[in-house]
Amino acid sequence: MKYYYVLMLQLIIWSAYSLMEWLSQHDHPIYNGLMFLVFFYLSNVIGNAIIKSAKKTLLATVASLGLYSIFHMALAILQI
Repeated sequence: MKYYYVLMLQLIIWSAYSLMEWLSQHDHPIYNGLMFLVFFYLSNVIGNAIIKSAKKTLLATVASLGLYSIFHMALAILQI
């Protein structure tokens, strides 16, 4: 159950990243990349506090990022 909890929290973090990226759309791409790294680190730290395993946390973070990317690309294709 804790993996599901981490996955949901990380999806919320990735949604916040999308909001921040939308608000800073006129910034230099390097700053958007740095912001991505900050949100990736934040999701890892929060996940590791719950799961207590670095390898499983990294797997959950990559999985949540993959799910969010698929959802984001599907919405872009459907243009919603």
